[in-house]
Amino acid sequence: MSAMNVSNLTKEYLVKLFAENKRFDGRKNFDLKDFQVEYGVSNKAEGSARVKLGKTEVVVGIKLQTGEPYPDSPNAGNLMVSGDLLPLASPRFESGPPKFDAIEMPRLIDRMLRESGFIDLKKLVIEEGKNVWTVIVDIYPINDDGALIDAASIASVAALRNAKFPGLHENGKVDFDKKTEERLPLAEEVIPLSFTFFKLRDSIILHPTREEEEACEAKVTFGVSYWKGQYMVNSCQKGMKVPFTRDELETISKMLPEKHEEIVKTLRTKLDENQKA
Repeated sequence: MSAMNVSNLTKEYLVKLFAENKRFDGRKNFDLKDFQVEYGVSNKAEGSARVKLGKTEVVVGIKLQTGEPYPDSPNAGNLMVSGDLLPLASPRFESGPPKFDAIEMPRLIDRMLRESGFIDLKKLVIEEGKNVWTVIVDIYPINDDGALIDAASIASVAALRNAKFPGLHENGKVDFDKKTEERLPLAEEVIPLSFTFFKLRDSIILHPTREEEEACEAKVTFGVSYWKGQYMVNSCQKGMKVPFTRDELETISKMLPEKHEEIVKTLRTKLDENQKA
């Protein structure tokens, strides 16, 4: 990701704006962006979804293939997450070998999904130690207007909920031309999501626009899920040089359940509508 410079005038204006709990687009500091979900956007994937989080847009496709399990987990299926940050999505993205941000996004989504137990990988075994299903989550940003990782988390969950297994030949190979009605073994009550909080001076915001994100000095991403009546932090990664104080992290942690519930409430409605369609 190439560095984008925000003018000192814009930065100081944002400092004053955030201190008054105001944003460029009329939201307050911790207000979420509105989001939309569209399913089945790829006829080549086993499941897919497009999410628009404000002006940020992400497409996620799910591919299912068979193969050997990982050596350290012979009794479980495999999970792979990849992401392409193409220049068409943002002037911040560059062509060429993947840089840190292109590696960071799929790793954070992988940890969020894996550590939450959202996918029951043990139910993806075809023949223990020999043949298992591999779930491949491909993330394609279409437009990055801030909060890209959080948008990708919503799109990944939606696409996984949309996925159906292809058929299998008698020899255990995948028949991609045969579609089944069998869905992935998912813990439906879990629903993992990521939330990335950004800091500018003494203010913290959630779901920034691109200009707000570029002006900020620190960020921290939490992978959060709900399990058996309890909210769980499944992953956490700090970014940028400026630290968060203990009080700031406590404020964020107290807010996570509310924000998770806010997105899940909308997401469940959209998922139910899709499954009935």
